[in-house]
Amino acid sequence: MPHETALIATMSVALALAFVGGFLATRLRLPAIVGYLLAGVAVGPFTPGFVADTGLAPQLAEIGVILLMFGVGIHFSLRDLLAVRAVAVPGAVGQIAAATALAVGLSIWWGWGLQAGIVLGLAISVASTVVLLRALMEGDLLETTSGRIAVGWLIVEDLLTVLALVLLPILAGGGVDSHGTPLAATNAPPGLTDILVTVGLTLAKVAVLVVVMLFVGARFVPWLLIQVSGTGSRELFILAVLAVAFGVAFGSSVLFGVSLALGAFLAGLVVGESDLSHQAAEDALPLRDAFAVLFFVSVGMLFDPSILLTSPLQVLAVVAIIVLAKPLVALLLVVLLGRPARTGLIVGAGLAQIGEFSFILAELGRSLGMLPAEGYNLILAGALISITLNPALFRLIGPLDAWLDRPADAEAEPEPVEMVASAPRDHVVLCGYGRVGRHLARELDRQGVEYLVVDQDRGSIEELHRRGVAALHGDVLEHGALKQMHLDTARLLVVAMSDSLATRHLVEEAHRQHPDLPIIARTHSESERQYLREHQVDAILAEQELALTMNRHALARLGCAVPDDADEAQLQAV
Repeated sequence: MPHETALIATMSVALALAFVGGFLATRLRLPAIVGYLLAGVAVGPFTPGFVADTGLAPQLAEIGVILLMFGVGIHFSLRDLLAVRAVAVPGAVGQIAAATALAVGLSIWWGWGLQAGIVLGLAISVASTVVLLRALMEGDLLETTSGRIAVGWLIVEDLLTVLALVLLPILAGGGVDSHGTPLAATNAPPGLTDILVTVGLTLAKVAVLVVVMLFVGARFVPWLLIQVSGTGSRELFILAVLAVAFGVAFGSSVLFGVSLALGAFLAGLVVGESDLSHQAAEDALPLRDAFAVLFFVSVGMLFDPSILLTSPLQVLAVVAIIVLAKPLVALLLVVLLGRPARTGLIVGAGLAQIGEFSFILAELGRSLGMLPAEGYNLILAGALISITLNPALFRLIGPLDAWLDRPADAEAEPEPVEMVASAPRDHVVLCGYGRVGRHLARELDRQGVEYLVVDQDRGSIEELHRRGVAALHGDVLEHGALKQMHLDTARLLVVAMSDSLATRHLVEEAHRQHPDLPIIARTHSESERQYLREHQVDAILAEQELALTMNRHALARLGCAVPDDADEAQLQAV
């Protein structure tokens, strides 16, 4: 291939095959990442046919890493993490420790050594943000307490991975050069004193960088974006966002000797503090997604599929840790931390795969000489298989939850729930105290209607307790919470949660305790609304209600006749 066209040829073929692979994967109801990775395998040196320039691929991947980490930084929410910190922090740390310990055991058994086991363990501990968020959204779980715990858990994993990117070169006895590129590890392991000194210096540099970014960058970058936005030029705004992302990433590696990934994450963090963060994320999203695709393709190029035939037992061992051991550990930790088993099933299923950070850690370990080529291929094989299996794991949540909630368990002591006020009567039961539930609660307060709130967010329940409002802290699926709702004496049940499985369970229990109890529930899918209507529930489809409201406002502005309630009821039935 002529040198002057190598970049164009590599990008053209990679994007074309990634599109085909991603499209086919989506049609098969698999994550598109599977198609991107297979596209990389197809153009890699280990398969026949066209072979892309393997020298350019890592550079394209590095751009993808910078943009991915920049996006993670923009969307990082300390507030969301603090809301679920009691479960997410110890849970993520415990799961990473357990998976790493298992990987170290395998590594020593295979004769690789401790360092390879640490890299392998860290890589297979970290789940893919893309896969997790997509699975939660498809299951209508993202806004639930379980979904928030899973996302917070992943945020903690991401932060620990960022720290690992800094410490792995030290552990290898190498370091990074003036451009942030890992140096080859020395043959002799460094002494304890050398490690402590190097760790101290590195963490000091990182601390200085963080302070500079949070106290200087957090003021300058938002101000800069506001000034650029004032010009009215979208092109200049996009350039400003990209300049910040790449400038901070490169400058951090040159001046502070940290990885490009960490610099990009901090750049995203300060942009996320700007009032224009949503616009910045939206404008950078297409370019980020395009280079993220090239990142996955470049990862696939380095995968030797022959390992599936030469080392099938090793592949199975790695996959078993990812899709069996990790979910089981997550389930146990969630239950030990006082949450329902169903939350543990959701968190475990969401984290039973590996992705972006796994590849970054694997590549760093390979470049440092800590991880053999076989280990790199095992990580890629584990990613391909676990991402492919992940949708099936989510479909098992319902049956597993029903099995765990079998009648034999019903005799056990119910999970303690907290409430203020004595047993209410003739009250409204409000399940879910998010944005929707809060609006309704304010209106009930204004009307002087007695109500009882049920939610899993301890902070919200404590706030209600301070105001003297009857409130329960617990899961609506738990026997103790159901008992203290006193549905048999309620006048109305409002389900403001977006968890469809919990909604169905609550509706069935309400019909059993109080067959004539009116029920109002929110839903986000037509099939769920149909189910609720068949069970005499006033189902509110969020998107349709928004469309009807916009319809009324638009017609009023145009001076047209606004449809009355009968017309709207007819429209809802369409």
